[in-house]
Amino acid sequence: MKNLSLYIGLFLLLAKVNVYSQNTADKGSFTFLVQKELGDMNHDKRTDKVMVEMDLKDNTRPLRVQIFLSQPDKKLQLIVSSTKLIESQYPTYKKGEHNGNPIPDFFIEEGNLKMLTDINDRKSSYEFKCKQNDCELNKISRVIWDGKNTTTETEIDLVAQTKVEFDQELGSDKILNKKEKKLKIKSLPKIQDLSFSDLEQY
Repeated sequence: MKNLSLYIGLFLLLAKVNVYSQNTADKGSFTFLVQKELGDMNHDKRTDKVMVEMDLKDNTRPLRVQIFLSQPDKKLQLIVSSTKLIESQYPTYKKGEHNGNPIPDFFIEEGNLKMLTDINDRKSSYEFKCKQNDCELNKISRVIWDGKNTTTETEIDLVAQTKVEFDQELGSDKILNKKEKKLKIKSLPKIQDLSFSDLEQY
């Protein structure tokens, strides 16, 4: 009876160690660095960091975005770690095929974080403003070409709660078919709460 209890205890202990090992491996599976961008995002005159990493062990090739902001002690602190902001390269619904879109680019310009996407030939720029330990979506700009001589552009300002759409002919500054709309935004979306599909709905 003692041997049985000892055996069960050892089995449970080994099972816990195995589960812990698996969890540790999962957390560190994003080993391929796709992009690293440095700059001041929270306006404290210190360098912050954005990293995009890929999990090469997972067949869907998921991507993780991490944002590190400088703190009063001058050290970088991880404030965002998201695996839903960028679609996997080989999503399950594609059954082994690539999603057909390039990996988004991240830039830090004038103290703001910008994410540039090209999804189904629609180019979008998402601008996030970081303060303290949050990064909130402020503006969205979009442009899509009709394949001939006209582009349709969209400017969304979530702070001013406005949306403007218009057409332009290539080589001309003249704005055509301009439409303006007032938006109702209860609160600015935080980057850690957004998925790639959320962004496409704006």
